[in-house]
Amino acid sequence: MADASLPESYNLCMGSLRPDTCRCVIFAVCFLAAGCASPALDPSWPEPKPGAQGAPQGPAHEQRWLIPDPAAGVTMAATLWRPDGAGPFPLAVIAHASSQDAAARNDDPAPKYRQLALWFVRHGYAVVLPVRPGQAPTGGPYREDQFGCVNPVYIESGLATAEALDAALSYMWAQSFVRKEGAVIVGQSAGGWGALALASENPPGVRAIVNFSGGRGGHAGNRPGVNCASEKLVAAAAHFGASARVPSLWLYAGNDSYFSPALSRQMADAWRAAGGKAEYDLLPPQRDEGHFFVEYPESAAAWSTQVESFLARTP
Repeated sequence: MADASLPESYNLCMGSLRPDTCRCVIFAVCFLAAGCASPALDPSWPEPKPGAQGAPQGPAHEQRWLIPDPAAGVTMAATLWRPDGAGPFPLAVIAHASSQDAAARNDDPAPKYRQLALWFVRHGYAVVLPVRPGQAPTGGPYREDQFGCVNPVYIESGLATAEALDAALSYMWAQSFVRKEGAVIVGQSAGGWGALALASENPPGVRAIVNFSGGRGGHAGNRPGVNCASEKLVAAAAHFGASARVPSLWLYAGNDSYFSPALSRQMADAWRAAGGKAEYDLLPPQRDEGHFFVEYPESAAAWSTQVESFLARTP
């Protein structure tokens, strides 16, 4: 729905935020449609301030937010869900997957993980999903690049993801309805890898990490089952595990063609051998491609039991 209080050019901007073609700042609209008109915006019109953008909607109080990421120099588009009441609620931060391919990041909005978010809301959490820099509809520089397949920089790419997650944590902790302790970081694929990288920094107030199908370098050359320098990925897991003291749950499916059971076990074993805390669970095959099981409605029963049990054991 157009906002009559804003210039028409703002209401026309719908879809991916590309810094070179479209200065979309009404992210509530940008999340709802693909494609992006490129109107000439009035440079004198002020951009929205960080924080809530519009009223919450629906039983889970879904709401668009803007969250500053000072390190990247951008404001991240985000979606917030929360339970009824004033709180304060513990926080769950969802870290989305991303692609090395710039066109894919710009053309397709980040996954919304609504089912996962609502599960945490039912368990009493406020949930925020920030769209990290370099991904539509946030835009800006892609700071998570692994720089090729021959000598990928998995540590640096993971820490760049972690930096954006930490920015979201810090900003949301300043909100009155968020409890400033007991946060859970939940990530899938590259987001799961970033959550593990954040664990290596042991941020105060973070209670646990839940890693769904986490890693980097899968589908090298668009080939299922082929990974970029998998030995470097295992070594990077050991590097993060050496300093991580936050408990973590690692969930993978038996038919993940990005990170095979053998590789994901190697990563978890390297993490634990280095001193990190990790519970590793391999779920049965899920649909045709297990890498995305957290997004499948029929897979919720399998992962939710594991997550609920893990959080119940985590102080």
